[in-house]
Amino acid sequence: MNIYVGNLPHEVTDEELREAFEAFGEVTSVNIIKDRYSGQPRGFGFVEMPADAEGQAAISGLNGKEMKERPLTVSEARPRSEGDRGGGRRS
Repeated sequence: MNIYVGNLPHEVTDEELREAFEAFGEVTSVNIIKDRYSGQPRGFGFVEMPADAEGQAAISGLNGKEMKERPLTVSEARPRSEGDRGGGRRS
């Protein structure tokens, strides 16, 4: 299950995010999205968990929970739509 994590504090590391999710089960990958030009975190990321039940438990347990004084927004990630490469302006 691919999980979206929003409202991340900019100082949170991949390892800290992994530890928070590992309390609910196995974590396959963690990816905090960074700005391609500045390299600074953009305040959101994705966590991959192989078991759907563990992913749902993590969503329920972490959505709204504070991490470094910011409430997390945690939900199942939506699939990227065709042609959605992010960051681009739409006319």
